[in-house]
Amino acid sequence: MAWRGCFLSWSKVDIISSPCRGNRFTLYTQQRCGFKKAPKKNEVKKVEAEDGGRNQLVSSDASVQKKTLTPPAEFPAPNVPTRSFARLLKPFVFTVGFTGCSFGTAAIWQYESLKSRVQSYFDEVRADWLEKLRPQKEGDFRKQVNQWWNGLSEGQRTVTGIIAANALVFCLWRVPSMQRTMIQYFTSNPASKVLCFPMVLSTFSHYSLFHMAANMYVLWSFSSSIVSMLGREQFMAVYMSAGVISTFVSYISKTASGRLGPSLGASGAIMSVLAAVCTKMPEAKLAIIFLPMFTFTAGSALKAIVALDTAGLFLGWRFFDHAAHLGGALFGIWYVSYGHELIWKNREPLVKIWHEMRTRGPGSGGDGSP
Repeated sequence: MAWRGCFLSWSKVDIISSPCRGNRFTLYTQQRCGFKKAPKKNEVKKVEAEDGGRNQLVSSDASVQKKTLTPPAEFPAPNVPTRSFARLLKPFVFTVGFTGCSFGTAAIWQYESLKSRVQSYFDEVRADWLEKLRPQKEGDFRKQVNQWWNGLSEGQRTVTGIIAANALVFCLWRVPSMQRTMIQYFTSNPASKVLCFPMVLSTFSHYSLFHMAANMYVLWSFSSSIVSMLGREQFMAVYMSAGVISTFVSYISKTASGRLGPSLGASGAIMSVLAAVCTKMPEAKLAIIFLPMFTFTAGSALKAIVALDTAGLFLGWRFFDHAAHLGGALFGIWYVSYGHELIWKNREPLVKIWHEMRTRGPGSGGDGSP
């Protein structure tokens, strides 16, 4: 089986491509004629800083922004210790706790799915019987949607919700009144006042249509392989955990280098999926979407991507968030090699506790049976 992916377009975009002196933008205008006009006194407007409770005086000329493919940058308050590693303690605890909760929730989800499988089977049989008795309508839109949905693989049905969430967040970026909220909560920035929630929300955030389309295409292409290998519950735990872990690695890299700035995108989590599949199936054939005639093995592709991101990290390339890519890829490699045995196969005590809670809950019989 061959999978096709667009390896060079996966990016957790590093929004700030060049440092801003004094955390300000200076706009220059070009005269249209040879006469020099008298300079006008800039009107001063009071704006409350996003990351601090103090007010700053900002020129009205600096409030004009051109439309670009990246959202406006978030400026940290001057008194915030932006390069202090002590600020990363809270994101570290959040990363560990969120990862544990993700796998715990996935284990309980799998238990509930297995428990209701018999009931779902009878419900489906009854629904098919009623569908045969009901008169069929030609051109029924709902029937066509059901046929399309039933034709998808389990992996494709699983990632459909993820793609829909990314599309919704992409639309929210286009709402002017939502810009401040989107920058604060849907971009991950170690210099921001809010550090934990953006680690999750930025994984579903894309500002550029091409960026989102490339990431979602890769996720869709590898969805069948990763879900058949891990199952949908375990896949969701790995995907969500990889998004937070890759963001935390990005926090560490930016704090150590001093190149602070917001990032967004699902590439860290997608890199974990890609690395897991390529590690488990290194001989699988892959191809670039725009050059389908050139094929290569999955193992070679993974080595090339890791080498590229490593070079970009040490050489200081700013177009991609290479630290997030490496964090996601290393987590995917580690999980299929060791994490599955250490985490997923040791979920039985938690499932047993959940089972006892379910059987002792209201609605259970006197003998403890549901």
